[in-house]
Amino acid sequence: MSYHRFGHGVETYGSFEVFYHDDAGITDARGEPFAPGYYWHACFPGCMPDSDANGPFATEEDAINDARSGG
Repeated sequence: MSYHRFGHGVETYGSFEVFYHDDAGITDARGEPFAPGYYWHACFPGCMPDSDANGPFATEEDAINDARSGG
């Protein structure tokens, strides 16, 4: 798990968390299982997520790039 800042160029704002998930027993809000891979969601450290999980991505770098590109 790692935290990063959203941003464009030198401007940064907000925060998102990137995490790896491989537990087949966890489901999303619709009851569908999460596929293994890297995910990101808007989230400040120590707080509950502000968005649904986005992913899966093959690498942590792919998840970071997706979050910073606007998802």
